[in-house]
Amino acid sequence: MKSFRKELHVHTKTRRGMVNITPQINAALTESGIREGLCLVNAMHITASVFINDDESGLHRDFERWLEKLAPEKPHNQYNHNGYEDNADAHLKRTVMGREVVVAVTNGQLDFGTWEQIFYGEFDGMRDKRVLVKIVGE
Repeated sequence: MKSFRKELHVHTKTRRGMVNITPQINAALTESGIREGLCLVNAMHITASVFINDDESGLHRDFERWLEKLAPEKPHNQYNHNGYEDNADAHLKRTVMGREVVVAVTNGQLDFGTWEQIFYGEFDGMRDKRVLVKIVGE
């Protein structure tokens, strides 16, 4: 069995955002040469997420609004964690959206359902962050 590892680098210009990283994952899969196996993609930061959904801007705004209702950024003093950093809401949002995804690799392609895409969700951005891509198989 072969194993391939690659880190992607993401830097959002805003505190929160969703970035479609499917093209970078496809490129990593091609680079790996693996035709059958599994592809793990995970955020390497505790205030960011990787998830699968539809690439539709209205849905992304719905996620933003829903997450902000669940864990509003302000007032910062509503959270025990806040003090040195004011990012407790980002930790909570990441927990809801998840850390990683695993996608089957079939015939050298990500084996997606209709409309599925891989997204990086940023909840405490404006700095460099990393995403791990680990592909195993033959």
